[in-house]
Amino acid sequence: MQLNKLLTTLMIASVSLGASAAFAAETAGTPAQASATAQKLETIPADKDEDLRVFYPDGKVVKGEEALKLMQTGKTKFNIWLAGNQFFAMEAVVHAFQKHNKEVVGVVTMPPGKVLNAIVQGGWIYKDKEYAMTPDVVGQVDMGSMQKLKEAGKGKDYVTYMHNQLALMVAKGNPKKIKGIADLGRPELRIMLPNPVTEGIMKIYAKKVLQENGLWDKLSAGKDCQDCDGAPNVHFSVVHHREIPDGIKAGTVDVGIVWATEYQNAVAHKLPVGVVNLPEKDSLKNEVNYYAGSVAGAPHAKAAEKYLKFLGTAGAQKAYAKYGFIKATKKELVVRAIP
Repeated sequence: MQLNKLLTTLMIASVSLGASAAFAAETAGTPAQASATAQKLETIPADKDEDLRVFYPDGKVVKGEEALKLMQTGKTKFNIWLAGNQFFAMEAVVHAFQKHNKEVVGVVTMPPGKVLNAIVQGGWIYKDKEYAMTPDVVGQVDMGSMQKLKEAGKGKDYVTYMHNQLALMVAKGNPKKIKGIADLGRPELRIMLPNPVTEGIMKIYAKKVLQENGLWDKLSAGKDCQDCDGAPNVHFSVVHHREIPDGIKAGTVDVGIVWATEYQNAVAHKLPVGVVNLPEKDSLKNEVNYYAGSVAGAPHAKAAEKYLKFLGTAGAQKAYAKYGFIKATKKELVVRAIP
């Protein structure tokens, strides 16, 4: 009898311990699960406050974490996420919009690949904080990405609102005597290229040009990566190809592929850079399209509709052209459904 009591006691203790262990494991798993959820959001690298801005109609600008918080909590009445190479134009563009639309506007300027991921995944992580949200308007540089958004239930209408072209940025005076794309094959040149993972300029356009010139495999060493080296004399950007003029200024880069607008912006900021203009087959002047689209299910659908129409106005086209972007045609500026 005593033996039976002892066995019963041990069995009860075992069950109790098992239940406690299960509860502990479940409880311990909760933060891990939350962390896993958080990791699904797209990460913005550190020190990118200048890419996270809120514009007020009176000219006030809020940046960084506070800007993201305003967007997340609905303090902004309209939010745009688009390619980082438009960073320098967005204040003028938004203020042109606000002349007739007094909304407080939030703007995130990140590489197109990161913008696409953030919309599909539901938001951003910045400085270890989560910002679950969606924009009202998205900007991309290829129709394939717009179609991916549509397939994910996020894409709706779009407009082709401007164009750009590729160029080579060099040091002022072009001391290395660089003449064109073929010179990127010179092993003595220190080259920085936009990364092909998230930067649309490389992923969609410049990689194609390098392949057609028989240079991609040589320069990339077979890698599609970011913040990494391809060939011994080639480095791929971390986030933005705005890193290229900084490298030239620092004397660590001889040449890089940029948008022509990037060169114009660097000159405007008195950086010691020069440009090598490319023939049409390498500049892709007639192929580079910028698309803006409304995001399905976004909180400010009416404002998004107004903004897409605004992009077709003289005010918007003039604001972008001031920074070197190429105006879209009247036909391109018609809002239509994503095919």
